[in-house]
Amino acid sequence: MSHASVTAPHCLAEGFRWFGPADQTPLSHIRQAGATDVFSALHDIPYGELWSREAIRARKQQIAGAGLRWSVVESVPVHEDIKIGRPDDLARLFENYRETLRNLAAGDIRCVIYNFMPALDWVRTDMRHVLADGSECLRFDPVQLAAFEIHALKRAGAEKDYTPAQIAGAGAWWETLSDAARDHFIKNIIDVFPGCKWGLSLDDIRAMLARHARLDASALRKNLARFLDEIIPTAESLGIRMAIHPDDPPFPVLGLPRIVSSETDFDAILRMNGSPANGLCFCTGSLSALASNDLPAMARRFAPRIHAAHLRSTQRNADGSFHEADHLAGSVNMPAVMRALLDEQDRRRAQGREDDTIAFRPDHGHTMMDDLKKPAGITPGYSCIGRMRGLAELRGLMHGLRFAEAG
Repeated sequence: MSHASVTAPHCLAEGFRWFGPADQTPLSHIRQAGATDVFSALHDIPYGELWSREAIRARKQQIAGAGLRWSVVESVPVHEDIKIGRPDDLARLFENYRETLRNLAAGDIRCVIYNFMPALDWVRTDMRHVLADGSECLRFDPVQLAAFEIHALKRAGAEKDYTPAQIAGAGAWWETLSDAARDHFIKNIIDVFPGCKWGLSLDDIRAMLARHARLDASALRKNLARFLDEIIPTAESLGIRMAIHPDDPPFPVLGLPRIVSSETDFDAILRMNGSPANGLCFCTGSLSALASNDLPAMARRFAPRIHAAHLRSTQRNADGSFHEADHLAGSVNMPAVMRALLDEQDRRRAQGREDDTIAFRPDHGHTMMDDLKKPAGITPGYSCIGRMRGLAELRGLMHGLRFAEAG
């Protein structure tokens, strides 16, 4: 049986994240990596503001000009006032979001990722953790986060979120750092998002947390339900599939609630609004940091509502820390997850669903090889070479599973 007959129409769409014209990875490199689809967004537009048809069209044409397809929006951010439930400007924010979806649909872009993490998005404590092979990865250490909260941020009540051993370890570790090392560590915590650099200070973080002071998990779920009620009917009418991204890490940090972290959370969110437009971005890296998450089982259970996938792995450690492992290593049973996604595609094709292809991207990647030497540095987690390796490994796994089932 030929290679093409096994793979071509039956595999997931291979994607790559691109942050726009300022991205360190040009579109030509993404195409050379073998990807066909791009996960991108208009990061220059402030949260809550309208994405115009002209701006969307220009970005889509730029991607198409490189021989690629902008198939997934990552992401249309949800303004903090929506997450907090602040009433002053909600009507305008919801209408801007709906109109942005209309403009995306006019450009035939039908999958939109978003998250509902309050204040900050993903949190890591070490952006350049060196592995045994010399490559660098992202790492989370609860002792180091405790040091940030207690000794740098000085968040009231932070000690309640840590064990006595973690508090003692945090103090001892903090004392080993020079002033310059402390400044570098603080910047890593508060300004890591690769699509845009906000230049935040500790006082900015304190002000952000103060705005969220009365926000508990129950209130955050209520505000998510309101967002879905406001947005999903429009998305469904446009044929757009909304995909909520899991919390990263999938447990409370900085005293902030997390409500998209587990199978129970996923079930609750999908029950909030039963529309097929209300779905998930299945991020194995985020979810795998919580040991109780059975990723293959979750992928199978929620498969009909998985609209996009981020595939990577973490290595969990006994002390509560984790680092980002190779894409086919670590704590994730990636073959079982991939099998579930391929089976879902087969079901969709048999059902005649329009969304019969799930796009994935290799989420994050180790900084390695020549990328370690580039003078401008590489945004941690977004090395082109590291992600290309991840994509190649995932492609090999995917094609291998298809060959095996074909006999």
